[in-house]
Amino acid sequence: MFKNVDKSMLLKLVALHVIVITVSNALVAIPVEILGVKLTWAAFTFPLVVIATDLTVRLLGKTIARQTIAAAYPLAITGSMAVFLAEGAPGSVAVRIGFASATAYAIGTMLDVYVFQYIREGFKNNWWLAPAVSTIAANIIDTYTFFAVAFNNSADEYMAANWMEIAGSQVVIKIAVGLLVFLPAYGILLNRLQKTYKLK
Repeated sequence: MFKNVDKSMLLKLVALHVIVITVSNALVAIPVEILGVKLTWAAFTFPLVVIATDLTVRLLGKTIARQTIAAAYPLAITGSMAVFLAEGAPGSVAVRIGFASATAYAIGTMLDVYVFQYIREGFKNNWWLAPAVSTIAANIIDTYTFFAVAFNNSADEYMAANWMEIAGSQVVIKIAVGLLVFLPAYGILLNRLQKTYKLK
């Protein structure tokens, strides 16, 4: 199944997924208000996982991308729970947010795999189009799934009362960060990897 695949690259991509999810979960519990807009700091880190998914699909193919996501899923739950337990959250809260995070990640990135591949195959001459569209779609689905599961009617009164507003603001910021910061970085990294591994 992994024949002709650089396993070192695969492991690095899986590690990148898990690290970004874990760090984002540590930051999602920290609300911040910028120019009157309610956010959490995770808005500035999580878009990287969408780009990592697109890169996985581009370099390793859709099948292995799905396996990468499947492998990262239990690690994402474990890492997320560990972060919240370390921050002093009750076990029930850590489980809920860990499950919410991993589920949102799995749903958003699995859809991303199919959206990205479909657009990539249809518009082969425009390298930026597939990751741009998938960045928008995946971030919308991931963000609303996470906040609904994690904070709707939760014990955290602030987040329970404001999660819809925060999720909406978070989506806008995550898409902006993804398109303005990570998409150009994706293009540079893709070009370098294509030259290094002689990929098309």
